[in-house]
Amino acid sequence: MRNTPLEEKIAKIVTPVIEDLGLAFHRIKISGEDGSSLVQIMAEDLKTSNLLVDDAAKISRAISAVMDVEDPINGAYRLEVSSPGIDRMLIREDEFDRYKSFEIKIETLTPSENGQKRYRGVLNGIEDNNILVTTDTGDIKIPYSSLAQAKLILTDELIKATANL
Repeated sequence: MRNTPLEEKIAKIVTPVIEDLGLAFHRIKISGEDGSSLVQIMAEDLKTSNLLVDDAAKISRAISAVMDVEDPINGAYRLEVSSPGIDRMLIREDEFDRYKSFEIKIETLTPSENGQKRYRGVLNGIEDNNILVTTDTGDIKIPYSSLAQAKLILTDELIKATANL
């Protein structure tokens, strides 16, 4: 998933703050216009893939203090801190191995030879910077560099697996 320059700037500001709290930054999304922006920060405990309410509150307080000093956004904004959720976006390369065998939807930046940009199938991991997926039409390799976004699909198997973390 590609971030805007502002999202990249804020991610660089908040990532060390979140890591200092013993948690992991997952992703950022900014929506709205100047003066009414919503800044969504997703973070997690890598051991559990969850974010406790108390941890979200700690992150929110710590990020708010740093954002007040750095002031990267023109105008007012709302800050929202949450977990990436069960049916999360996959961003880091290690997540493609971590969530092997689960269903996934992938969109690429550039179309394949047949013009396809969207895929759905079972994730088989990542190898040599290629995301491996089994679709209804067979096995495919999607270059990680051409990834626009990848999202897990909420299934009973995914719910069961994440309940055990």
